[in-house]
Formats: sequence, structure tokens, C-alpha cells
Amino acid sequence: VQLQASGGGLVQAGGSLRLSCADSGRTFSSYAKAWFRQAPGKERELVAAITWSGGRTYYADSVKGRFTISRDNAKNTMYLQMNGLKPEDTAVYYCAARSDFQSILVGATDYWGQGTLVTVSS
Repeated sequence: VQLQASGGGLVQAGGSLRLSCADSGRTFSSYAKAWFRQAPGKERELVAAITWSGGRTYYADSVKGRFTISRDNAKNTMYLQMNGLKPEDTAVYYCAARSDFQSILVGATDYWGQGTLVTVSS
């Protein structure tokens, strides 16, 4: 397994969770990374993305101001801090990596991790 997501769980609306995505190291420190999510009956959507250096980020409008993406290349780990969670944030969250940032913004990925389930109760 090259990307391993964790940190999902059940939380009440308004609560917080932090997702982590650990990678195998190797070349991932030079890759752009992202979090996607897929809710039941819906298509997978891009939630947030970050360049290899962490110098640039992207957020979907639905999570702006509530979620924060970050990475620690020394620990081979990417994070998604989720605050102010809403029931509509309920989904399986996936981490992904791509060699360039621009293409990951349109959903192109080279590597996927397994998902971690986030459930937000009202």
C-alpha cells in the first residue's frame, strides 16, 4: 500500500476530525496531493489539494473556511483538518497523489489510497 488514509469516524454536526494520509516515502514528497470524497449515490469530488511544497492549496467552495489541508514531507504524511462538520460532509474520503498540481485539480491522479469513512450526525 503506497497511500494509507486514516482518521475517519462518527462525529456530531459542528464537530471536528483530522484525517491523515501516510505514504511510502519514495517519490511522494515531490508529488501534489489531494483529498477527494464520495458520498452515497454521488460522484467522487475533489475536496482539497496541495502542492508538493505546501506553498499552494485549493479548496472546494463547499469546504472553504472549514477545512485545512497540510502536509509534512519529513513524516511522509498529508492531513485534512475538518472543522464545523455538517451532515453533508458525510462521505468516504480518499487521498491521492499526482506528479503535477494542475492536473490533480481536474481529477487526474497517479495513486489512490483506500478510503476512510466520515459520518456526521445531525
